[in-house]
Amino acid sequence: MTWRVLADPAAGAGGVSALFLQALHPLAMAGVSEHSDFDTAFWPRLQRTAEYVMTVTFAPRDTVDAAAARVRRAHEFVRGTDPVTGRSYAAGDEELLRWVHVTEVSSFLEAVRRAGAPISDAEADAFYREQVVAARLLGAGDVPASRAEVADYVADVRRDLRASATSRAAALRLLVPPMSLRTTLTTPARPAWTAVAALGFALQPRWARRMHGVPTVPTTDLGATLTLRALRTAVLALPEHWRHGPIAREALAREQ
Repeated sequence: MTWRVLADPAAGAGGVSALFLQALHPLAMAGVSEHSDFDTAFWPRLQRTAEYVMTVTFAPRDTVDAAAARVRRAHEFVRGTDPVTGRSYAAGDEELLRWVHVTEVSSFLEAVRRAGAPISDAEADAFYREQVVAARLLGAGDVPASRAEVADYVADVRRDLRASATSRAAALRLLVPPMSLRTTLTTPARPAWTAVAALGFALQPRWARRMHGVPTVPTTDLGATLTLRALRTAVLALPEHWRHGPIAREALAREQ
């Protein structure tokens, strides 16, 4: 199920949606704001995150273990005090690892199902069970392993979420990332990314969009679903070797 979900064209929009959701957790965003190059190296950081997800999903186990070890080592130096809540944080805390994990996997699955992929409730639960392995690679425990457990977990964490200057800055950076003037003027990169980011934002739950300060209109969810389905249909019409990165292509070729 992990391969089915993460190889689907709609999963990428779900990943962007997860980034907006993660921004609402003040401790998670404190680590990003104070210890990462998110502002100055947006694209390399986004690429590294995507490559890590693809590696954990499709690469051989020794490669996965090495990648996870690098992330765990990097997390050792990410700690401090959140200026919004006054609470201490550390990237290796199970609370934060669990939040990042759940927002990622639930957003991937939600996007793929809304895009029209035929995934039953039982298969969705199987996906969550499989993803517990990925969470444990980075040290997370007590990881939700079904749709019901994920729903209960998110409902419980919502009381700790809040919009702040940090979350607003992160959301704005996602919507309008740095891009060279040449790229902006000579390629469709800016409007293309804006469309993807706006779709990711719209895929969030209504309560999350409201927390970000964006009014919810009745047509937002329907519009996001229709756009996502059209995007998935268009990408699925492409040759298969164009739809997947090298890590996924190698893994899928081994299974043929």
